[in-house]
Amino acid sequence: MSLGILALKVGMTQVFDEKGTAHPVTVLQAGPCPVLQVKTVEKDGYNAVQVGFLDKSRKRSTRAERGHVAADLSSKRRERIKQGGTADTLSAKADCEPQKHIREFRLTEAASVAVGAKLTVGEVFKEGQKVDVIGTTKGRGYSGTMKRWNFAGLPASHGAKKVHRSVGSTSSLASNRGFGRPKKGKKMPGQYGAEQVTTRNLQIVSIDAENNVVLIRGSIPGHNNGLVMIRPTNKVKRKAQ
Repeated sequence: MSLGILALKVGMTQVFDEKGTAHPVTVLQAGPCPVLQVKTVEKDGYNAVQVGFLDKSRKRSTRAERGHVAADLSSKRRERIKQGGTADTLSAKADCEPQKHIREFRLTEAASVAVGAKLTVGEVFKEGQKVDVIGTTKGRGYSGTMKRWNFAGLPASHGAKKVHRSVGSTSSLASNRGFGRPKKGKKMPGQYGAEQVTTRNLQIVSIDAENNVVLIRGSIPGHNNGLVMIRPTNKVKRKAQ
């Protein structure tokens, strides 16, 4: 598990390399992401870094959201803590605006970044690196089996009346030995999309550190302007035995 960054999906396009080969890429607006909290094994039971993305209006933020990023000791409770001599035990604050999106990246080792630091795509990743992209797929609502599972449908010849897009038989008497209930995991109509999906082992084609833009080869889950998480891939190539 490694440190990553948050981004918005802008859309897809294509770029050409030095040989003139076209590569389909997804454009992402990645970061900057302030570090809001650093978790450790001693205090929290695991190592992780909590990052935010996109400033949120203080007027539309709750008191807890404002206090999570505030750095001052202006509140009465913090003044009492300061006078009591225990101000050093207070957790560090990022001293930034409340964040619209907050996510956490678990780490295998203790984090090397401090609270308040800003992560940029140029610092976290490099061109040619393989990454995993986590996003929420497009929601398609309640869908039938032909759309959800690519079923072929029933015959459309004479004698088949209004059953062309039907599921067909759902029980399996022979394999279930007579009690006639569908097997668990049977492909049926239901909710399609709007679920978290991880696309693994994608390659970073280009990074524009000045504009916080990254181009990733291939498609990623989600609609345009959707939030995604980018992290170094955890897919390890097996050695030939």
